[in-house]
Amino acid sequence: MPKPLVVIAIGGNSLIKDAKHMTVLDQYLAAGETSHHIAALVNEGYRVAITHGNGPQVGFILMRSEIARTQLHQVPLESCVADTQGAIGYQVEQTLMNELHRQGVRHSIVSVVTQVVVDKDDPAFQNPTKPIGPFFTKEDAFQHQEKDGWAVKEDAGRGWRRVVPSPKPLEIVEEGVIRTLLENDVIVVAVGGGGIPVIRLPDGDLQGCAAVIDKDAASSLLARHLKADLFVISTGVDKVALDFGKPTQRYLDRMTLAEARRHLKDGQFPAGSMGPKIEAAISYLEDGGREVIITQPHLLEDAIRGKTGTRIVP
Repeated sequence: MPKPLVVIAIGGNSLIKDAKHMTVLDQYLAAGETSHHIAALVNEGYRVAITHGNGPQVGFILMRSEIARTQLHQVPLESCVADTQGAIGYQVEQTLMNELHRQGVRHSIVSVVTQVVVDKDDPAFQNPTKPIGPFFTKEDAFQHQEKDGWAVKEDAGRGWRRVVPSPKPLEIVEEGVIRTLLENDVIVVAVGGGGIPVIRLPDGDLQGCAAVIDKDAASSLLARHLKADLFVISTGVDKVALDFGKPTQRYLDRMTLAEARRHLKDGQFPAGSMGPKIEAAISYLEDGGREVIITQPHLLEDAIRGKTGTRIVP
């Protein structure tokens, strides 16, 4: 029998812990801490596929591009996603390889630059909502709108920002390659930042587009298509909570698919925080998935063993 497969979606706190630790070295060290815990799952006998976020890192590239725009060409958004897939994939790949090496384990690991197909007619393209990149004055924002065709929006009194669509992921272009690697027990880092967004043209060609795909939604799609035995979503809290931030807040050790649907409908999981993770879990379970665990990166081993985290089951 093949080893069980786990898809692990690591969140932003797996790479950037706080505003004081944002350098490339800081990110590398943070990736190393997360890799230490992922290595434990490898040693537990799992085949492992790792996905990751990239929001801050894309923002850094866009800010550099803005600062240098009088000297160099600006970087298209889809290229920023590709760049961060390579850089973050390298960090995860090397730190995990080093961790396994220290434990006397030889294991092949590879990062796959991953394209994800979206529908050019997705309603999100008519209503861009995802803020990216640096803040601008209103004057500069509207200059970009006129010159570069950006959609811009005022962001909570902090300034103006570019906003882009966040369409639904439909197809992972490199899925076959990822599947083959996993079948040969290679650890795979893929679908970084939700994948490089591409549309399929009438003649079948692919073309990049300026959009951001939700990392958890794309990770769920990967887990569903690979028929993963377990889908793990790492985040900044030990467990999922109801009435978060209220005196009645309570943490959940376990939640059924029906309960997850009900709590989501009741507004327990806002769109800007836990909502996308619960939606990703629901999609995975509705498509035959067995189990979802949501917890912090450093609690992965304990969560797998049932000691912490929130488990969501059919």
